Amino acid sequence: MPLLDTPTQGLLLWAAIGYGLGSIPFGMILARVMGLGNLRDIGSGNIGATNVLRTGNKLAAALTLVLDGAKGAVAVLLARQFAGPDAAQIAALAAFIGHCYPVWLGFRGGKGVATFLGIWLALAWPVGLACCATWLVAAAISRMSSVGSLTTAAFSTMWIVFLGYGNTILLGMVLTLLMYWRHRENMGRIKAGTESKIGQKSDP
Repeated sequence: MPLLDTPTQGLLLWAAIGYGLGSIPFGMILARVMGLGNLRDIGSGNIGATNVLRTGNKLAAALTLVLDGAKGAVAVLLARQFAGPDAAQIAALAAFIGHCYPVWLGFRGGKGVATFLGIWLALAWPVGLACCATWLVAAAISRMSSVGSLTTAAFSTMWIVFLGYGNTILLGMVLTLLMYWRHRENMGRIKAGTESKIGQKSDP
């Protein structure tokens, strides 16, 4: 007799697994292990790679970026392997939410950029590569991680359609909206001209 006898139960299980993976705060863990202090007291107080970079430790920032991306990718790959494409999309969304709102940190997590990229690299790798390229170009031109992230989110839906992954369009739209919501304070600072540049240690 199967452990989960309805499709809904299966999807709920993968939502829980995705959330659990996404909520692992690798930035906080690495900062503590590598003696960089409490990320809440550094820069923006965020737990993502951009704020880890403000500690001046590029290795820690790179590891945070990779691990935050990997947890989104692993959630997608596991769900797709064992339960199919619908479960993969549910796990993807749950992983993103887990990163942004982890229960372990009082639901105060990161902004989801690396996890967003990891999700798309695993779910639809051409879309993932296009999103990575978009971030690199926009961030290089603006020298602002937030501009790269917002531009990537805005273009992601176009990449989904253009590259033939229309079955993920709803997920893409939801992730884009969540990305913009998580960056609402950044958008205010961009408008005011006070947003920090990549690599700055002290600015929020």
